Amino acid sequence: MTYLQLAGVFLAIATAGGIALALLARPHGPRVAAVAITIAALFLLTALFDTIMIATGLFHYSPDHLLGVHIGLAPVEDFAYPLAGALLLPALWAALRARRRARDDRSAAAASEEQA
Repeated sequence: MTYLQLAGVFLAIATAGGIALALLARPHGPRVAAVAITIAALFLLTALFDTIMIATGLFHYSPDHLLGVHIGLAPVEDFAYPLAGALLLPALWAALRARRRARDDRSAAAASEEQA
């Protein structure tokens, strides 16, 4: 299995989970602009720090398993993980907030019925 295949599987699972969680959080799902800014920041940080870590010899990749495209010294496959995190985690956060909001609404409704 190549790094690209592994990253693709990981990204597909994270994307499917993110979509499902975003649908559960409707209408208060993650903001697209915020997710896009997060992706850009994470890509920049990944390019910078992966390049530094690879240059200092902290780790290396077998070239036989890489696509061959690099940003700095970081292989493009490394960018799947921050992308997956930026897609999945805001959707999870929004779904958990929606769940808490629904629970609070039910509690408020029950309290109103008790007072009536």
